Amino acid sequence: MTVRRLRSWVLLPVALFCAAAGVPAPAHARTAGDAVEPGGGADHRFVLVGHATGKPDDEKAFRRTVDALDGRDTAFLVVTGVKGEKEACTDKLYQKRRDMMDDAHRPVIVVLAGSDWTGCTNSAGRSDAVERLARLRELLYGSPDALGTGKLALTRQSSSPRFRAYAENAHWTVGKVLYATLNLPANNNHYLNEAGRNSEWEDRLVANRFWLNRLFTIARRDKDAAIVLFADGDLKALARPQGGLRGLLARAVPEETLPLGGNPVNDGFAATRRQVQALAQKFPGKVLLVDGAPHAGKPGIEWRGNLGHLSTGQGALEVEVEPGTKHVFAVRIAEAKDNKDAH
Repeated sequence: MTVRRLRSWVLLPVALFCAAAGVPAPAHARTAGDAVEPGGGADHRFVLVGHATGKPDDEKAFRRTVDALDGRDTAFLVVTGVKGEKEACTDKLYQKRRDMMDDAHRPVIVVLAGSDWTGCTNSAGRSDAVERLARLRELLYGSPDALGTGKLALTRQSSSPRFRAYAENAHWTVGKVLYATLNLPANNNHYLNEAGRNSEWEDRLVANRFWLNRLFTIARRDKDAAIVLFADGDLKALARPQGGLRGLLARAVPEETLPLGGNPVNDGFAATRRQVQALAQKFPGKVLLVDGAPHAGKPGIEWRGNLGHLSTGQGALEVEVEPGTKHVFAVRIAEAKDNKDAH
């Protein structure tokens, strides 16, 4: 299937995307009150919008990107982060970005970025990360649906009493592909080297472990062709295991002991990376990890077996999904001229 390119534009803070997204509701997404017939809606596309930059000069360019998307049959948008690293961590800014995204005519799913909360401080200069994370959860994830007027029904981890706080982790299905979000901030998963300060990381690690096990169980039960996981941080899931003492230590420590015992190599992603690799090995379909990390050169999916990795960076990417094909996913960058697909 051939799809026209998006036009190339520099992006503004991601949440501004939605203010001008005056397009019809998606045709293939499973929305509240609608059912997707077995085997129906298999081929679809979604759009990834990368990190907010916080640059005030990007608004016009960003709106031109929205215009280029107008009329396209897009199932949903995934936006990484709501603010730039140097922007204020205020309720006012959070609410403004939230309102703009909620005006979109397509479903919008927000993936929390480390720039949204991990570096926030209070008036005394002390870390305010945990409080800001709680506030973002209230503002962005209070509804079971995605943001935007074209509603998309989500299942949130907060529906489980044990993990009531983790509303940012959500999953939904389009055709035979299971999509899900995972709170993994880019700055080493908010793992802190200072002793006794990792309770937030430890609790979230337990929640993410439970969530991943649940996702793969659902996908196997439903015989899904693929799983797509959206996060901020790059797990380095395609990297081969380390050799030497560091690799031996990492492999020797049981995953279930990490929340209490800490991470022996100070890698905040280590336990989650091992879990994803193990789960992917047992899954018969494709597993695609999408993060907000910068990329060098032309973005595309790198595969190792059935496990794939794609970084969005600060750009806008369109991903075409065809479960019946070899690669399942085809990525197109917003470029002025037509180039070949990246796989």
